[in-house]
Amino acid sequence: MPVDSLDASSLRAIVVAFRDALTEHRESINNLNVYPVPDGDTGTNMSLTLVSVVEELDTVAADADVAAVCEAIAHGSLMGARGNSGVIMSQILRGFAGVVKTAPTIDGNGFAAAWAAAAEGAYGAVGNPVEGTILTVVRESSDAAVAAAADGADLVGVLDAARTEGGASLERTPTLLKVLADAGVVDAGGSGLLLFLDAALHVVDGRAMPEPAVVAPLAEPVRPEGDDHEPSIADLRYEVMFLLDAPDSSIDGFKAAWAAVGDSIVVVGGDGIFNCHIHCDDIGAAIECGIDVGRPHKIRVTDLLEELEERDWVQAEMGQPADAVAGEPVPTAVVAVGVGPGVVAILKSMGVHAVVAGGQSMNPSTAELVAAVESVPAPEVVILPNNKNIIPVAEQVDAQTSRTVRVVPTKGVAEGLACLMAYDPQATAEANASSMTGAAAAVVAGEVTQAVRDSTSDAGPITTGDWLGICRDGITAVEPSMLEAATGLLTSILDDEHELLTVIAGDEADDAVTDAIEAWIDEHHPEVEVEVHDGGQPLYPYYFGLE
Repeated sequence: MPVDSLDASSLRAIVVAFRDALTEHRESINNLNVYPVPDGDTGTNMSLTLVSVVEELDTVAADADVAAVCEAIAHGSLMGARGNSGVIMSQILRGFAGVVKTAPTIDGNGFAAAWAAAAEGAYGAVGNPVEGTILTVVRESSDAAVAAAADGADLVGVLDAARTEGGASLERTPTLLKVLADAGVVDAGGSGLLLFLDAALHVVDGRAMPEPAVVAPLAEPVRPEGDDHEPSIADLRYEVMFLLDAPDSSIDGFKAAWAAVGDSIVVVGGDGIFNCHIHCDDIGAAIECGIDVGRPHKIRVTDLLEELEERDWVQAEMGQPADAVAGEPVPTAVVAVGVGPGVVAILKSMGVHAVVAGGQSMNPSTAELVAAVESVPAPEVVILPNNKNIIPVAEQVDAQTSRTVRVVPTKGVAEGLACLMAYDPQATAEANASSMTGAAAAVVAGEVTQAVRDSTSDAGPITTGDWLGICRDGITAVEPSMLEAATGLLTSILDDEHELLTVIAGDEADDAVTDAIEAWIDEHHPEVEVEVHDGGQPLYPYYFGLE
């Protein structure tokens, strides 16, 4: 028998079903991403955002009313939002919950009004809305819901109308975005969004949830020829810990899966709740093993190498243990996002008070950034996201803390380092944000990475394993070697006005390639000084900054 209206229990059930669906469809949604670089993928970010929502719901009593459930949905989605897609999904859920918690009944009319508010919230989360994305899908599906409600449809009828038009809208996304048409895919975020309506129809009308599409796994980045290094246990980089809600019968399989990911494995507990610990190199794989069998939560990641490098650096520079350097109180502090022991050390040396581990493929949540802001000795804070996908998450922090927070929208580490030259700890966050934003904008930044999927670009077709040179205007070089991508990128961004090239070498950088880049600059631009720093960042062998 279909449900006529939603109550607190059915609303909770929809959100849980949505989380489960995103977990199951995560890889198929990720494989719809058209940008070829390793990044925080849509399916992963949406899935982890909903994990946080359900975690918040679990703190609410089983007999709580609709208002309490809606408050948990809104707060959990905000604090758990990861990446651009997670922030948009957060706004959709918050807009929806904001109407539902005050609606007299959540029937067809109530759902339509809430879904319309969700669409409005989605557009409000984006500075420059682009059609052919999740925004279009939620707007057009909400328009259909409102029209159906106006015609007298009941709750199932409204949901049907929204899901049918949402599906048609998703199929039309390639007609609105050329990059989707070129890749032969629909929008990833819109695909994930429709699972919310599927979850609602599952709870309200008993319909089966859709099965994930069968997709080929993404290719792993190809290492440079001759690089056959197999990391030993001593090389393992991260400590990952979380609580895991899972059936006792699944734990042996979970441990076996983790044994292929890392070492120093400890799993203790029982009766459906386990405390899990591992040392590994692949944070995502460690967490996904947990998602495959249950619900990981209270996730904590520690960069073991970063801790060692920071301790050594502090002792060398300050002559005292790291634990003793909490930092003197200042009017305005800086929190930055970064990864790689060298990158962290450079950021710290330039005045950053707290570094949150993150970047490409590692998008920190709002809660992680809030925790970092709360940890620094200052009433005002400037955040440097250092990644375009983290900017919208950072912009949520100010509303979640009593401290004054401003965001300098740095899209890369090179911009972050350059803007720190304009940082004044005695000035206000507002004044710092203004001057630091100007300094970041004056830097011409670029980066080199390897394609993880076939794609197209203005620089030509891209095949998995190609080396890419990327600047603010997009991909400018597609080459078979790391060196050719680097020099091709530099050719496109260097001009006669530049005086300094900062090179930040990642953990896959090659000394011979670095020397060749310096030699190329000396031959073609002898007037440009080159500074090379060991950043140790993953995935991106080279960051470039031109001043």
